[in-house]
Amino acid sequence: MKAIIPQEIVESKIFLIHGHKVMLSIHLAKLYGVETRALNQAVKRNIRRFPADFMFQLRKSEADRLVSQNVIPHKKYFGGSLPYAFTEQGVAMLSSVLKSERAIDVNIAIMRVFTRLRSILSTHKELAYKLKELERKIEQKFKGYDSKIQTIFEAIRQLMLPPEKPKRRIGFV
Repeated sequence: MKAIIPQEIVESKIFLIHGHKVMLSIHLAKLYGVETRALNQAVKRNIRRFPADFMFQLRKSEADRLVSQNVIPHKKYFGGSLPYAFTEQGVAMLSSVLKSERAIDVNIAIMRVFTRLRSILSTHKELAYKLKELERKIEQKFKGYDSKIQTIFEAIRQLMLPPEKPKRRIGFV
């Protein structure tokens, strides 16, 4: 079954705010094909379904940071009020508030991306732990080879880092 929204688009709309992976109400509204105002109204009518660990409103300083980091083109994009940030559980709860067929399909696509990201993070943590254990064992056995072994471990750590975004070339192509 073909996804209604490509994973890359959903991934690009997930941000780390307050230590949580969240999606903003303005982006969710676009994905669901509704106005941000309508999404916010639906949430406010069902506010008991959205406790603080499911949804929170951004502070002005956080919204300014999003604009300065080019996540949001301009403050006007917010439509006069600060956006809400929905955690994974909050996005899941939106499916009980927004009941269209598109909302169901979009929600499934978003949940799959969150699950995939969680899996990637878990794998990365396991790999880092195993590397640390290996490093500890090798340090105990081969004390004379410290600098060479450290170089190898540093190279492995560099390979584990997420890839840098390619810089766009300036000029005409």
